[in-house]
Amino acid sequence: MRSIGSACSKNIEKRLAELASFNSTPDQGITRVALSSEDRDARNLIKHWMKELGLNIHEDEIGNIYGRLEGSDPSASPVWSGSHIDTVLHGGKFDGMLGVIGALEAIRAIKERSFVPRRNIEVVVFTSEEPTAFGMGCLGSRALTGELTLDKMRKLKDQDGKSLLEGLIKLGYISESEKLTKSGPLLDLIRTSGEVHAFLELHIEQGAVLENLGIPIGLVTSICAPTDLQICITGKQAHAGATPMDLRQDAMMATAEIALYLEHITINSKSPHTVGTVGKVMVHPNASNAIPGVVNFSIDLRDSNFKIKDDILKDLLIFIERLQIRRKIHTTIDVFNHDKPEDCDSEIVDLLRESCEMRQIPFHKMVSGAYHDAMHIAHFAPIGMIFVPSKDGISHSPKEWTDTIDIVKGVNILTDTIFHLANS
Repeated sequence: MRSIGSACSKNIEKRLAELASFNSTPDQGITRVALSSEDRDARNLIKHWMKELGLNIHEDEIGNIYGRLEGSDPSASPVWSGSHIDTVLHGGKFDGMLGVIGALEAIRAIKERSFVPRRNIEVVVFTSEEPTAFGMGCLGSRALTGELTLDKMRKLKDQDGKSLLEGLIKLGYISESEKLTKSGPLLDLIRTSGEVHAFLELHIEQGAVLENLGIPIGLVTSICAPTDLQICITGKQAHAGATPMDLRQDAMMATAEIALYLEHITINSKSPHTVGTVGKVMVHPNASNAIPGVVNFSIDLRDSNFKIKDDILKDLLIFIERLQIRRKIHTTIDVFNHDKPEDCDSEIVDLLRESCEMRQIPFHKMVSGAYHDAMHIAHFAPIGMIFVPSKDGISHSPKEWTDTIDIVKGVNILTDTIFHLANS
């Protein structure tokens, strides 16, 4: 492996700032929801940067953007690198964006030295990695595996009741009228093993492990996978003062029991990576003097071990079924996704380690508790991930921050490894 120049800190800082300007909540963090006008404008900026680098650009039917640096052997499968540019509500300017800007900076460094790789190198911007808009994450990368079908695109709706499919049609990504009645995957999107030589994703850690260790680089060995549920509890709305406790069918108290049971089974899991979260709760009628009749809430369950996660899910569903009888309530449960964890490719991890050692940069091998688009790309290509530290372990917040000196180290390792893989 050889060292391929050095990333330009000014380029990185400038681009992060420019992307952050496309924001629907100024002074309240960064909010750039997938398929919004802010997302559209940010995507146009990314394509402008790609054109400046001389990349060939195309977009697919889910809206993923590809910027291709041509290699000397067009018959060879390409190397991909990238991430996403959509955000959570009131988030930060590093999550996802760093992976896209880092990949563009890697291309710039390669071109600056007039290197021509054997394989094409493609910078990929995935659509809607965050579940902010439609309640399910990694839509762009899921579509490439065939998991995100047209039928699911109809069912996934934003807060205004508009479906993902409607949004893609409105923006011109899906235009063929016959697709309005089909239910299968978008076949043109599906990638199979061998079509992509390797995928690399640079990302902020979103936790505090690296900062606590005082180490600037994390080499990811596996990615925890989410299971996302939407649950509706229907009880009986009644007067808060006139209804005795033993006659209540309280949807909120049932929800509280489920949340506490989720905490209990995840804390007592056999896996150290099991986590469970009730993050979104909507109570009706949401009045201080009324017993809640309906509660809608989300559950986010994650682990690096699929069997353990699957057993916990089954346990939770049995508990809810029994609770339904005991509390005389009704429940509906939608399991949006039940993803499998993925391991990073050991050979790519070794290449990343070799770059760290060559540049004398300390590193730490670690599991990613957060999921990323790389997890889905692993279905058809070997993957690798590089983490850089998050200050105080904070992410999905306006306080999200990573020092530029650490970003430069991450981009340099990314560049070395991309170039090596593109010439293999």
